[in-house]
Formats: sequence, structure tokens, C-alpha cells
Amino acid sequence: MVLSASKEVARLRELLDRANTAYYCDAEPLMADGEYDLLLAALGALESAHPELGDPTSPTRRVGGAPLDSFEQVRHMRPMQSIDNTYDIAGLRSWFVRCQKALGGAPLLAADPKIDGVAVSLRYEAGRLVAAVTRGDGTSGDLVTENVRAMRSVPLRLSRGATIAKAPDLLEVRGEIYMSNSQFERINSEREARGQPLFANARNSAAGTLKSLDPAVVAARGLAFLAHGRGACDGGPAMSGHIEFLRQLKAWGIPVNPDTVECNTIDHAVATVDAFAARRASLGFGVDGMVVRVNDFAQQESLGTTEKSPRWIVAFKYPAERRITRLLEVQWQVGKGGTMTPRATMEPVVVAGSTVSHATLHNIEEIRRKDIRVGDIVEVEKAGEVIPQVIAPVVSRRTGTELPIEPPEACPSCGSALVQDGPKLFCTDPGCPAQMRERLKWFVGRDQMAIEGLGERIIDQLVDAGLVSHYADLFALDRESLAALTSESVDRKGTVTLRRLGEKTADAIIGSANEAKSRGLSRVLASLSLRHMGVAAAKTIARAYPDIASVERATSEELEALPDIGAITAASFVHDFASPALRETVRRLRAAGVDFESREFASARGSGARAASSVFRGRVIVLTGTLQSIERRTLTAILEREGAHVSGSVSAKTQLVIAGSAAGSKRDKAEALGIEIWDEAALLAALRENGTKLTGPE
Repeated sequence: MVLSASKEVARLRELLDRANTAYYCDAEPLMADGEYDLLLAALGALESAHPELGDPTSPTRRVGGAPLDSFEQVRHMRPMQSIDNTYDIAGLRSWFVRCQKALGGAPLLAADPKIDGVAVSLRYEAGRLVAAVTRGDGTSGDLVTENVRAMRSVPLRLSRGATIAKAPDLLEVRGEIYMSNSQFERINSEREARGQPLFANARNSAAGTLKSLDPAVVAARGLAFLAHGRGACDGGPAMSGHIEFLRQLKAWGIPVNPDTVECNTIDHAVATVDAFAARRASLGFGVDGMVVRVNDFAQQESLGTTEKSPRWIVAFKYPAERRITRLLEVQWQVGKGGTMTPRATMEPVVVAGSTVSHATLHNIEEIRRKDIRVGDIVEVEKAGEVIPQVIAPVVSRRTGTELPIEPPEACPSCGSALVQDGPKLFCTDPGCPAQMRERLKWFVGRDQMAIEGLGERIIDQLVDAGLVSHYADLFALDRESLAALTSESVDRKGTVTLRRLGEKTADAIIGSANEAKSRGLSRVLASLSLRHMGVAAAKTIARAYPDIASVERATSEELEALPDIGAITAASFVHDFASPALRETVRRLRAAGVDFESREFASARGSGARAASSVFRGRVIVLTGTLQSIERRTLTAILEREGAHVSGSVSAKTQLVIAGSAAGSKRDKAEALGIEIWDEAALLAALRENGTKLTGPE
């Protein structure tokens, strides 16, 4: 029976891997999405029935873990340098002349579209994906492996067919993660239907999605990947140049851009750049230029790099579309922390394919530096063809009626005096209605209390209708009032439709709010917009204190002694909890039925004699790198069950670092501090000796 199951599991995995390759590499789907989903479900059922057949590279393991706490920094094996830009053909030809002179002859070139996405490096060892790291500062970036594993376009293992060359022992593939225009439109349509704010553009949506702490979000939003370069490479077939390298990547199942062109001459490259300009808008995803490089790897090495950029590659950037319009007024918006942000309202103008009527002016110092005035004719473009920005006023068009922009003397919401800190202005009144409106939007968010259905538009309606003015009011909403709310939707033809929220949606919101009451101490602390209080710090406090009453009695000295809590955070926390306003907030939330008991307190101390005898009891442990035999979320739960504190950063308080493959800056810091470091083999040996059960949260 097991033998038969083993064969069927292998068959389904091979079929699903081939389907992904056909779809993302060859643009020739083998099957419909529905058929793929059915096969994936069948494979998942078999793997559940036969856990001994588990494989971390199985197609079912793309979204296998709970949400992450944070991302760690990992050092690139080879730097991901930036590429020099040129904005005209003359600059492109000048670059080629420099290369030709240095090489003593004209090199062959390769040109490929410059995708407007998020640069990442995928690391494969023995053909298996072990790490995915964002570009970051070029030397190190965020480890986003679990999120990239959730993307179907990225193979978890490289193809191993009989006619396909063996993959290198080590291979770093550089490329771009992006969101297609169709996915962007689908997501915004769904958000509009739920009354949530719309995303501004596909590039920012891709970046925000990739940095989500929940891999399931990445899987749902359909991010895609295209390879465009190589990092470290050890072993595998000999590849003399970029074009050959891309062909081999495609054979291994890694998608590459089909618009890459091998150019025999610089004239050929220029013609390719010119021809592509006319069709880039039809690709279905953002492209802001063409990358032209010397094709031959040996010639690339000969040309070398400057401190910032390789000499053998240049990015030709198509000129940003710039339009002029009139600045009508500036409104000052209040953020949840009291920050005052100037927002420009302009006569609508179409820029890079979309209508722009608003732009953030950042702060008062930026306004003064550019000398922008109300009534000015201003130049507007989209930074990176994405974010609308006012470039400068057209001074020659001034009539003398333009008015200087002055910051408000008092908060436009509550009338309180403003204070300036550097270039920013702040309202310091904690009771400011505008701040509370923004805090309410934060409070209901996915990573806070996670009250489904309460998007920004609905929160605005509830506040405007006088139904909600405090966090506690969210737990007293009634079905009739919610169902009666309406929202506007505007289709592409400009038709406005008023839609009633309805009883079904109202019931779902109330149900989600009732569920949110039981999230526990750490989630509530992370939701109250307290200064310096993020998810990690809230969990640390919840591990040390059993309930809100003990938290209110905590001193700065006690808090500062906790892992991950510094002097500034401790002092700020104690100051906030001494305020009558916060104490009243806690009282009202408790009266509304919100649970302030800690879920983490018991697990931090383990259970009885079992935890007391554990080798991990009381130790501050940091996990870094990728482990092959156990998922990080599972290991974190195990260690916390054993009485350890798992921290997100290395400090003098850290007692042990467990380092998997692709460990980066955390391991370096641990070595510098003389902290004990275990590899995966040492960890597994300790777990076996300790008699630890290798399962996650129960």
C-alpha cells in the first residue's frame, strides 16, 4: 500500500511541477486551473495519509506555515549592485564605446525589459530552493523564503529530466518579483467590494505583499517572478554568457523574460530599445526601461565593477511622462500618531495612463524648498511611473495671484497647538478625533485585532455617523445600523452606484468582532497605537506578564530587563500606562468583553516538571537561516513550549543562536559577541536528548 502511495505521490508531484513550468516558462498551460487545484488537493490528501512521504519541495508545501513575526537580514554571497542608468540613446552609445575600448573590440550584447518590481536573489542548493533574499542595500536583504515559496512561478526544486543538464551544487538566481496588471485590478475590485481602501499601483502592491508576514497573503495575490541574472554559481554545466544562462534557467523550470534579445551590434541594441518602447504598455505588467549588457561572462569579469555598479551593464530608462496642471488647494491630514501631512488637490490630469488629482507634499520644509504655492501651474509626474508627485512650479506661468502655503497653527481636527520636530508637525492631543479615526483603522487591521470587513471606508462611515468614537464601540455595533450603511462604487465609465452593506456582511463583521475579543493580551497591546510597541515587543511583554493588571504595575527597570525591550521602549510604555486616557481605554475594552489575559505567559514557562528539566528552559534563543528538517514556526513553538524565549534579534541578552543555511548578519553578530551557536545537527541532537516532541502548536 505504501509503495503504491509512494508512486502516486511521485506522479502527482512530477505532473504538478510540469504544469507550473509549462504555465510560467513556456506560456503553454497543460491544464485548467480547476484541474490543477483538484490534483493538488489529491496530493495533499495522500501526503496527510502518509506523512512518511513528506517532502519540503512538494507543491503542497508552498504555504505551509503560520504568519511570521518578522524578517531577518541575510548577507548576499555576491553583492546585488545597482545598475547605472542612462536616459537617452547618446548615453547608451557612450557606454558601449567605453566597453569596446576596454575590451579591445566590440562585444555581443543582450537586451531585456527592465521590470518594475522587487529585486530578489533565489538560492538553490543541490537543485532545491533554500533561501530567497530581497536586494536590500545590495550587501544584505530581508530573508523572504517562506513568502517566495508561496509563489507558483518559483520552482521549489529545479527540473531533473534525463535530457536536462544537472543543476549546480550552488546557484543564485537574480530576478524581479512583480504583480501583473490583471492581478492588481482583481485585488482592487475585491477590496472595493469589501469597502477597503484601494491599492495605489501594482509595484507598491507587489512590494507590500512580499513583505507581508503571512505567506497565505502572497499566495492569494498571485505574485510572479522573472529571472534576469546570476549571483554565485558552483558546479553545473559550463555557460559562457547571459543568453545561454537564461536558456538553461528555462530548462530547469525558472521563468525568464521572453522579450530578451541577443544583439550583434550597438545599432541592433538601439533598434531593440526603440522598438520595445511602442509595445511595453501591452505586456500586462510594469516595465520602465531596457537593460543592455555585455553578453559574455568572461568579458563581464574583465570589465569589472565600480564601487556601486558593474561596468558591463546599463539600464536605458524611458523618459517619465510629465504633465502640467493647477494646484488648487492644500489640506493637512492627521495621522494616527499625530503627524500632519500636506496633501495637494490639483485639477485632474492623466499621467502615465491614470488620472491624477492628489499628491502628497511630504512636509512643510519640502514645500518651502520647492517654493510651491496655491494657484501655481505645476509639473506632475509619477516617480518610477508609479507615485504621483509635484516636481516643481512653472514659475514663468505665475500671475501674482498665487498664495504661499503656510502650515496650520492648530490641529484642523481638534484645535490643539502643533509642535514641530525636524521637518514634521505633530498634534500632541491623544484625544484628537482625527487621530482616533486613524487609530481605529489600525486597530481593526489584519496584524492587530483582525476584525474582518471593517475597512477604512466603513470605519469612516461609522465615525461620521457617530456610531463609533472609541475602540470599545467596535464591539457594540448592532446588525441594523451596520446593514444600513452604504458605499459608493465607481466603474470605469464613471458610473456611481450606491450599495447597501446588507445583513449578511453585518453579521460577518459582528461575528469577527466577537472572535477578536479573545485574541489576548499581546494582540491588544500591539493594536493600541502605543509608541515603540510593535508585535514583537507586545509578545515579549505578554510572555513576562499574565494579564493587564500586572502590566499596569510594571516598572521601567523590569521591562528593560526583558529581551528585545530597550530603555526608550520601556520608559515610553510606562509613561503611556500612567496616563488616565489609556487606563480608561483598558477599562472600556474590558467592559466590552475584550480578554486581556496573556496567551504567551503559560507557554513561556512551559508545563510543570517537563519544562523545568528542559535544556532550553529560560534561555534566550535566536533563529537564523533556513533549516531543512523543521519549519521555523514549528521550532519556535517547540522552544517556547520548552520554556525558552525566542527573540528576533541578537543582543547581549542572547544566550544561543541556532543557525541554518544562508545564515547572515545575525550569525555574524553572535560570533562577534561570543554567543554559543548551534547548527541544525546540534539542534536535532539536543532535541532528541531532551526527549522533545517535534510538533508545533497544539
